[in-house]
Amino acid sequence: MSKIMDIIKNEKVEWKKLGEVCEIKTGRLNANEKVENGKYPFFTTAQEISYINEYAFDGESLLIAGNANVGDVKYYKGKFNAYQRVYVLQNFKNINAIFLKHFMNMELKTYLSSKKKQSAMTYIVLKDLENFEIPIPSLETQEKIVKILDKFTNYVTELQAELQAELQARNKQYTYYRDKLLSEEYLSKISEQMIGKNFVEWKRLGELFEFKNGLNKGKEFFGKGTPIINYTDVYKKNKIYSVDLVGLVETTEEEQKRYNVKRGDVFFTRTSETQEEIGKTSVLLEDIEKGVFSGFVLRARPLTEQLLPEYCAYCFETHEFRKNVIRYSTYTTRALTNGGTLSNLEIPLPSLEIQEKVVKILDKFQELLQDTKGLLPQEIEQRQKQYEYYREKLLTFEAKYDTTQRNATQLYK
Repeated sequence: MSKIMDIIKNEKVEWKKLGEVCEIKTGRLNANEKVENGKYPFFTTAQEISYINEYAFDGESLLIAGNANVGDVKYYKGKFNAYQRVYVLQNFKNINAIFLKHFMNMELKTYLSSKKKQSAMTYIVLKDLENFEIPIPSLETQEKIVKILDKFTNYVTELQAELQAELQARNKQYTYYRDKLLSEEYLSKISEQMIGKNFVEWKRLGELFEFKNGLNKGKEFFGKGTPIINYTDVYKKNKIYSVDLVGLVETTEEEQKRYNVKRGDVFFTRTSETQEEIGKTSVLLEDIEKGVFSGFVLRARPLTEQLLPEYCAYCFETHEFRKNVIRYSTYTTRALTNGGTLSNLEIPLPSLEIQEKVVKILDKFQELLQDTKGLLPQEIEQRQKQYEYYREKLLTFEAKYDTTQRNATQLYK
């Protein structure tokens, strides 16, 4: 890095308006003109890609989002088409397109914000874009800067792919051992080791739980009141704590009594758009005062003290149980299940001692998964900050003294 800074520190740069260094056009299509399995990319924003069978642009281009994620910039080379609010930059004059992309990613959104009176940018005015000023060092220097900055962005991309692969591998490993630990074969084996005999029973859920539908109220009742367990609370995690609940609903004392929730309750998603989402479960691991549950989920309240809530959280996730939930659900316009259907499904019920052992092992696996998930955004954020630091070092130039003549200036050290 010191070598490149030494090379460019005395270089003269010229400032020009964006409209002077490239042609700026917009797409002409509506977003609904996309087609499935189209031949060419169709950019509906700078980042979102659909497909279409005709192209309007070809060659080296920069795309700028004009009214959604305003100011996002993407480099693309080849044939494509664009939504009517996407700006397309082409035919670059004495400027490296990728150098321009890096500079615009650093400065464009700030510049556009300064041109708007409202707090949020909602669209780009072409004149503002044309007047955005660009520093232009020599093409040789631009290429050197691009080479350095691209190394950072490529590394971030590779790192993200590597961490995602690691996360997928650990998740696959966790799923394998979870299903193995909760299989009849393993539970019988561990039962014989721990208590000297096979003490694992298979029980229908109707013998272990009482099922109940949840609370249905109009939209005007939501947003304030008492905590409510919603569909997303159940779908996104296998365990629910009070801190996870963000939904509120106005309820009467009678409703709080009728639809109450407490530690150990198991909740099932009752309806969904797809088979994969039907009957997803989550277990409440804390009592929630005055808490209720939504009509989009079912509550299964244990009828026995021989079930650990934490054991249920893992047991209802297994591939075998999920397969049976999907198999016995009904499908019309949506996937549906109910307490009567779920009551006939079975789960293994070992002793509390064995349940505790299984939970302890799987808790460690989940901690490992959470650690990996935590690494992903942290590592990427650190590398992104490193990229932004060097980008600022390489692309920060002294302001012009004469905006009319655009006098050459030196790179800022």
